[in-house]
Amino acid sequence: MKASVKQWITLGFVLLMLVKAWVIPLVYLDYELRKEYIIANLCINRDNPIVVCEGKCYLAEKVVEAKKQEERRAEQSYMANLLFQVMDTGKPFIFQSPEYFETNLAVTFSYISPFLPPSVASEIFHPPLG
Repeated sequence: MKASVKQWITLGFVLLMLVKAWVIPLVYLDYELRKEYIIANLCINRDNPIVVCEGKCYLAEKVVEAKKQEERRAEQSYMANLLFQVMDTGKPFIFQSPEYFETNLAVTFSYISPFLPPSVASEIFHPPLG
């Protein structure tokens, strides 16, 4: 019993994927099957006897509409995939502190001016003589 339900669900998903993949060919098939009806009732130029498009204007309109719909679906699925990747909650990220800190980071600076010789202070400032 359970196997048959799973098989029907699988078959349903396969059919949905096939319909999604075959949207434009199905539009052409629909045109071929209902060509007389489309020419008589749905054609844009049916009132103009000079233009003989035989319903191809209707077909072109439906094909463009189907392509736009596919592009919208592709964009929506791409955006959904991006959102799911960003909001992935499968494994939470945990910040961990380091096991030890280096405390011997004493930095000393010494500055010697390149413009003054080091003995200038000793020549100018000295104790009084005698």
